[in-house]
Amino acid sequence: MTVSVWHDIHPSWRPILEPVAEHLESLLEHIQSRREAGEPIEPQPENVLRAFHMPFDEVKVLIVGQDPYPTPGHAVGLSFAMHPQVRPIARSLVNIFAEREDDLGIPPASSGDLSAWEAQGVMLLNRVLTVTAYEAGSHRNIGWEEITDVVIQALAKRDQPLVAILWGGQARSLSRWFTAPATLVLESAHPSPLSARRGFFGSKPFSQTNEFLEKQGLTPIDWATE
Repeated sequence: MTVSVWHDIHPSWRPILEPVAEHLESLLEHIQSRREAGEPIEPQPENVLRAFHMPFDEVKVLIVGQDPYPTPGHAVGLSFAMHPQVRPIARSLVNIFAEREDDLGIPPASSGDLSAWEAQGVMLLNRVLTVTAYEAGSHRNIGWEEITDVVIQALAKRDQPLVAILWGGQARSLSRWFTAPATLVLESAHPSPLSARRGFFGSKPFSQTNEFLEKQGLTPIDWATE
């Protein structure tokens, strides 16, 4: 693998990603060639692997998303998160903030920046890490799932506490992997406007996560983002 790729990934992920290193390198080269041919792709290159800046052993909570926001400038390489300056906030994230307020009393944020969660061990990982601008889901089945499946399975097998938050059918299909004893799996409908009222609202994922972490002797997440 090229040095530049490993430069974007915390060293703790290297043994996990080594078995798919050639696949990852070829996939990144493929994405780059499409960019060079003029295809607008989100997020920007420096953010494609941003989720892997977090050390493997520091992940306490995993929130699985689908693919990046397709509107240019919105995606930052973390599932559901947005660039701090972008307005309006995506409707899925508006619903996440609404559920957070109902669950914990934290007022809705004015920004979609979720880096405060990331800094506390919340890994915000999409199954697919790139998308063609304005074409949601356009990079599904080009190879990203093979990479992120390896990552998610490694976290699921890890011998330390983990909360897996799985919103929507695609994420919930992964629940079978999370069988380790010190694991809490929280499943619900996706927070999108099309499905939030079918089980996402009222699911209380934030308080349930913190109750579990405290029982495991870990510091709970401060879910405020500003």
